[in-house]
Amino acid sequence: MSDPVYKMIELTGTSPTSVEEAVNNAIGRSSETVRQIGWFEVVEIRGRVENGSVAQWQVTVKVGFKLEG
Repeated sequence: MSDPVYKMIELTGTSPTSVEEAVNNAIGRSSETVRQIGWFEVVEIRGRVENGSVAQWQVTVKVGFKLEG
């Protein structure tokens, strides 16, 4: 058995509510098509402002998953 190999992708999740929900949205959506997700790293947090209030949280995450085979 060989040592596992991992791949990393970068995603941006959004939410009108919170940073945590934005991360969960990114991970949840990507897990529909990417198997064996094992970890994530938040690399950037930003947001969109409308009428002087936070309208949307945007969180960029690096997501790692094990390659099959």
